[in-house]
Amino acid sequence: MCTVSAVADPVSVEDALAQVLARAAPLPGEPVPLEEAAWRVLAEDARAVVDLPRFPSSAMDGFALRAADTPGTLPVVAHVAAGKPVPRALVAGEAMGIATGGVVPEGADAVVPIELVTERDDAVEVPAAEPGANVRPLGGDVRAGDRVVPAGTTLSSSRIAALAAAGVARPICGARPRVAVVTTGTELRPPGGTLGDGEIYESNGVMLAAVFRSAGAEVAPHETASDDAAAHRTAFERGLESDVLVTSGGVSVGPHDLVRGTLAELGAEEVFWRVAMRPGKPISFATRGRTLVFGLPGNPVSSLVGALLFVVPALRALQGALDPSPQFRLGVLGASARRNPHRDDFQRARLEMSDAGAVLQPIEGQDSHMIVRAAAADAIVHVPRGEGELAEGSTARYLPLGAV
Repeated sequence: MCTVSAVADPVSVEDALAQVLARAAPLPGEPVPLEEAAWRVLAEDARAVVDLPRFPSSAMDGFALRAADTPGTLPVVAHVAAGKPVPRALVAGEAMGIATGGVVPEGADAVVPIELVTERDDAVEVPAAEPGANVRPLGGDVRAGDRVVPAGTTLSSSRIAALAAAGVARPICGARPRVAVVTTGTELRPPGGTLGDGEIYESNGVMLAAVFRSAGAEVAPHETASDDAAAHRTAFERGLESDVLVTSGGVSVGPHDLVRGTLAELGAEEVFWRVAMRPGKPISFATRGRTLVFGLPGNPVSSLVGALLFVVPALRALQGALDPSPQFRLGVLGASARRNPHRDDFQRARLEMSDAGAVLQPIEGQDSHMIVRAAAADAIVHVPRGEGELAEGSTARYLPLGAV
């Protein structure tokens, strides 16, 4: 039987993240219809099926001609519409009307925009043009077989458009990690019900599910287990069938903190317990086979911070993201922040935009149970361990809330 680790010095945030990512091997790739691939992570390079443009095309509405014939007056012998074949090749001394996106006829090497010409009967007076003017060359964007988007990239809307234009119908994307969430505590009741003495509404399950779905995971309906060894075991056995099991509550050392011991009995190998951070110090991380197991604290803000710092990067790594680490941004502090020599602090703040960029204003109520106060925050601000304080106006890293 596996045992949980004894009380030891907490690991640093950096070491904890490194140990998580070292065990988060990418899941196998799968073909995904392009219309369903937005915000998925590519598991393989996506390569162009066709040259783009597929043919020399006009960048303007105007007239296709030979640059050597300009300036001058040229007869208009045909018109080329987008999506239609060219009637014939162009010969010296001629012009053809052409629409944006139309095929530039063989023999033409330039397009003069319609607003620069003077039309007279079936002829146009054109100014001087340079070879290649307003002509999109064949393969000028990408050649068939060239890489359009590299593996490990998240498919944003512009990348989806690039794949569509290059003829990629079913990119190979990392599988969505399957996540099970189990909240623990006899006192927890679903929102909307009647509360008895000592009972509270459960909020961590829905919060964590929302965070993990926004990170690309498939999240099963969360379970709540009472403070009973049998209830924990039953819920955890189901959860361990997923790619990731996340528990909330019960990871400290009290008489009702059963999570770590129950997971050990089920064969989970604990990697670390406790991280030098606030909030969220009693976080645990374990593995059983390929399943990653995170024990988050029960205090809601602690659970949220732990999810953002460790679980979300693991989910991104499982999908094959090139850089799965927390995506910190830079802002400036709107007030000074005292540092702790032994731990990293993660404070809730409002974002205010100024000429200097994002200004981070701390909110009132930083206790880890104050999830309603945290609802007023737009960001989690990292105050690194150290001596002294960060002065107002100092540059600081932050994680935006609402976009993981």
